[in-house]
Amino acid sequence: MLRGIDPLLSGDLLKILDDMGHGDQLLLVDRNYPAAASGKSVIRLGEVGVLRAARAILSVLPLDSFIDHPLERMEVEDDPVKTTSLQNDLLALASESEGRSLEYGVIPRLDFYQRASAAYAVVHTLEDQPYGCFILHKGVIFQPVA
Repeated sequence: MLRGIDPLLSGDLLKILDDMGHGDQLLLVDRNYPAAASGKSVIRLGEVGVLRAARAILSVLPLDSFIDHPLERMEVEDDPVKTTSLQNDLLALASESEGRSLEYGVIPRLDFYQRASAAYAVVHTLEDQPYGCFILHKGVIFQPVA
């Protein structure tokens, strides 16, 4: 057990997050996502939903500040404007964690699977809400100017 580190962040998950470089992409996905078929490192979090997983991950992972959409979501029912309550809650959580207003990049469902092939790793949850699949782009940590 480590002080100040969310206990959901296992050694394996922390290693993946640490090994990722600026711009690398992390998939955070629901129970329906074919994680095993991705060919990527898969961290299974058991009976944890996307929001709980995101809260832990975003406590240590900065999102990219050099791109417009460091957080992307799967499009809902072929409508880029439509969102789910889970998607809305995750956007609010990420914006709060980053201390800045964020907007989603929206990826059509079938394109999401293709884009996911570029991801560094997959964090698989047992989230039961549909369209609970996201791409997080790792940012950099800036040192405060002295």
